[in-house]
Amino acid sequence: MTLIDRYLACWNETDPEARAKAVAELWTEDGTYTDPLADVTGHAAIAAVIEGAQSMFPGLVFTPGDLYDSHHHVARFTWHLGPEGGDPVATGFDAVELDEDGRIRSVLGFLDKIPS
Repeated sequence: MTLIDRYLACWNETDPEARAKAVAELWTEDGTYTDPLADVTGHAAIAAVIEGAQSMFPGLVFTPGDLYDSHHHVARFTWHLGPEGGDPVATGFDAVELDEDGRIRSVLGFLDKIPS
């Protein structure tokens, strides 16, 4: 499973315990997540941001976009949010920094298209 698959699986996980476990496995303890709507540090705060996004967009799922690129300890990729198999209502671009073990140290997220 690729980094983006694991990352999007966290964002799509609706069970709070399973989501907390997935976040803890993917992010470092002091990992950060920053986008226009959030700026948080640590597993519990990241899981809470994910839960908040799910509450704002119930029933929608994150899927990979068309771009994925990586080098050294950084990666960037696009993502879509929409109904399963349907057109996205939101799209974005995330850049991640990884630690030496391949866990996420930081995410910088950008929202390219959001529902009005």
